[in-house]
Amino acid sequence: MANEEKVGFHKGCLSTLAKEREELLKIVSITEQLMGVHVKALKDLGVDIEAEAKKAAASRGASK
Repeated sequence: MANEEKVGFHKGCLSTLAKEREELLKIVSITEQLMGVHVKALKDLGVDIEAEAKKAAASRGASK
């Protein structure tokens, strides 16, 4: 394979991967927004999110 072909191949790969990364970041952003909505709803319902998280972490630690 000629050097120009190799360069083209790698540039194309990087371009595709950059687009994939952009889409992944969009998905992460949407997920964070949705999690925030649910956390707020639980807080509005009187659920102590921090206490629940500590309880979950403690039970995971105990099960190991």
